[in-house]
Amino acid sequence: MSLDLKGKGINTRVTHAGENPDSIHGSVAVPIYQTSTFKFRDADHGARCFNGDEKGYVYTRIGNPTINTFEEAVTELEHGFGGIATASGMAAVSSVYMTYLGAGLHMVGTDAVYGSSRMVMEEEFSRFDVDYSFVDTSDLDKVRQAMRPNTKLLYIETPANPTIKLTDIAACAEIAHDHGAILVVDNTFMSPVLQNPLELGADVVLHSITKYINGHTDVVGGVIIAKTEKDFARIKGVINSTGGTMDPHQSWLVLRGMRTLSLRVKRGEENAQKLAEFLESHPKIDWVRYPGLKSHPQHDLATRQMNGYGSMISFEVKGGVEGGKIVLNNVKIPQLAVSLGGYESLIQHPASMTHHNIPEAERLEAGITDGLVRIAVGTEDVEDLQADLEQALALI
Repeated sequence: MSLDLKGKGINTRVTHAGENPDSIHGSVAVPIYQTSTFKFRDADHGARCFNGDEKGYVYTRIGNPTINTFEEAVTELEHGFGGIATASGMAAVSSVYMTYLGAGLHMVGTDAVYGSSRMVMEEEFSRFDVDYSFVDTSDLDKVRQAMRPNTKLLYIETPANPTIKLTDIAACAEIAHDHGAILVVDNTFMSPVLQNPLELGADVVLHSITKYINGHTDVVGGVIIAKTEKDFARIKGVINSTGGTMDPHQSWLVLRGMRTLSLRVKRGEENAQKLAEFLESHPKIDWVRYPGLKSHPQHDLATRQMNGYGSMISFEVKGGVEGGKIVLNNVKIPQLAVSLGGYESLIQHPASMTHHNIPEAERLEAGITDGLVRIAVGTEDVEDLQADLEQALALI
């Protein structure tokens, strides 16, 4: 019997969400059902399972007990109807685009969105006559102005990657619904611990679980959570047909990583707050963007719609690109690598790495400047991280 988590705190829910003890052998950890197909009791049983008349498993691309345990766990944390695990974060993004967009339809998206989320729309979906407008969704007037009669999807990422701009989720939900569109929120930067978009009016939320949910820099994956049964069925149908599904072992690893999610997220947030305050006062830094700083233009919105400020910091070093290179090449603890959300700190230069494929004019318009450095703060001792950044900045 699964534990009733209604009214329980976030740490209890992260620890026990989706938990369904093995009824055969009593295993505490969910078993890995490493199988491609499932045996039926008889022909009638197989027919009922395929027709949906009886609950059961038929083929791992369509459903698997290990994968479903993870899906149920994340659905519980995001307060949704159902979740669908995908092979990568981009499989989740592409599946959402495919579900709601088609020839002659239009999407409005965050301009400083994850580079590949923008690139796949501009270079691939546009080939099928899908139209798009990427705007600064932190400015609600720009969102309203971008909406058209054929807009079916408002796709936002908040905080945005890598500018750390915030978008008002509740306000965007109202705008989308007034225009007959749905609101999808990429919640990767916050995780379900610090932000729950479905509770704020969003229709669908997705994550690259490569990041915080897994948290160990060893698995690539994604997940989509829908608020309603209708949207869940639509997205699930697309993913089952196109095949971008997660595998059982991948799910098992992610579920194991997820059990420490709240511990890792909170530790990273504590470290990030202290580092952001240190960087803001440093003479070699032009500006810092971190929602926990009162200097952040949307600090009040962050306090209102988030349960914490996260562990992502963007800052501009003096000296532009060359100053940024000096920092990147001389830090010893943060590793020079893309991605985020692991237990370790990672540092990168978006203009030459994650957002290199966006034309310079569009990149600058989105606030992704040449000297912008992004650090994903990990769980190390913050004193060590600060000292390391100090010695690297001193070389500029």
